[in-house]
Amino acid sequence: MTNGRDVSHLKSEGDLNITPRRQQWQDEHLDEKTRQLLKRDADVFLHQSLSSPCLNAMRACGGVYIEDTQGRRYLDFHGNNVHQAGFSHPRVIKAIERQLHELSFCTRRYTNAPAIELAEKLTSLAPGDLNRVLFAPGGTAAIGMALKLARAATGRHKTISMWDSFHGASLDAISLGGEAIFRAGVGPLLSGCEHAPPPDAYRCIWGCEGTCNLKCADYIEYMLEKEGDVAAVVAETVRSTPFLPPADYWKKVRAACDKYGALLILDEIPHCLGRTGKMFTVEHYGITPDMLVIGKGLGGGVFPLAALIAREGLNEAMADKALGHYTHEKNPVACAAALAALGVIEDEGLCENAARVGEFALERMRAMMDRHPLIGDVRGLGLLLGMELVRDRATKEKALDEAEAAMYGALTRGLSFKLTMGCILTLTPALMITEEQMGRALDIIEECLIEIESSN
Repeated sequence: MTNGRDVSHLKSEGDLNITPRRQQWQDEHLDEKTRQLLKRDADVFLHQSLSSPCLNAMRACGGVYIEDTQGRRYLDFHGNNVHQAGFSHPRVIKAIERQLHELSFCTRRYTNAPAIELAEKLTSLAPGDLNRVLFAPGGTAAIGMALKLARAATGRHKTISMWDSFHGASLDAISLGGEAIFRAGVGPLLSGCEHAPPPDAYRCIWGCEGTCNLKCADYIEYMLEKEGDVAAVVAETVRSTPFLPPADYWKKVRAACDKYGALLILDEIPHCLGRTGKMFTVEHYGITPDMLVIGKGLGGGVFPLAALIAREGLNEAMADKALGHYTHEKNPVACAAALAALGVIEDEGLCENAARVGEFALERMRAMMDRHPLIGDVRGLGLLLGMELVRDRATKEKALDEAEAAMYGALTRGLSFKLTMGCILTLTPALMITEEQMGRALDIIEECLIEIESSN
């Protein structure tokens, strides 16, 4: 409750900035200089429930850490998922500085070597015949391009996407998305956006936890058959909470899309480029989508940059129309940063490190679950990790207050992460994190859980 109002339905994509616990943490931990910065921020930026007014103010970031204006360092397990290569990696910074002195901007109608090299690199890494690329200033814009391309290629406009999903904050993206905090009170939304239950193994609405029979995928096929004219199924390969689809889920959805003439668009904006232990998350599932949307970490943790990677057969669908046409779609500095970030991921073995440290973390989290009844489930793929807190494992009642207490308790101890769905501690560190650093982070979480359980 906040000021007598129930906001539990708004706890989805991230933790809210309108709760009493947020104010309490600030009162106890922020000095006057920081308070003044936050006041200036709140006085000039539009207020919205996931950001401004802000929690704190930063003055530095590097590697796996961020630092606030009071000099406190935090292991950053949030990072807005831009920090696959870590913050301020010297190779990325050097590439940006060099490119600024060579070519700082590329006007429309012209191209440049870094943009071409980045497109060539991405198509060489992407699975199957994903051979065509467009860049955009952010993932939301890339999702919009994917929707337009699907309409042009199929002559249809309907989509099927998932409840509880997130594809960006623009009007078309929230129409696809399934979270009340973005959708409520801003309609009418884009027409033809149908929704299906997500493949959430822990809270499966089909009642098949532990013995999945892919009813969630069957329902997608049922919708495709009944609608008859769907342009595309648009979904996150793995939800960032994370929801991990069953092993054969995407194979079944891929086959259904082919059967009914719909395209498959997979959104990997937060977890592309190594976070799950492979360069692209879809590689875990053995299929190739018609389009793959990536972003966030693509800009090296510095620049906003996203990409739409499409199969060769879609190349001519909008040849006589404008699909993206963004001012910064071939920004040479952003592309140089991306090339450097990809080099870091490959040369430093960050995919392999994500897989190894992620497995170490899952083992630790499972052991913590044995000790703490507050933990209802742990799950993860590489360094996309989640710990879901519940008040009762049988009923799976969400431990909303306890999860928020854990988040602020962890901040006090030097660990930053975000909450999703109100009760999931979502842990996404930079990919060069060590087992020692991961162990310290999990120690902090356990300290918080012990404190919460002892007070109940």
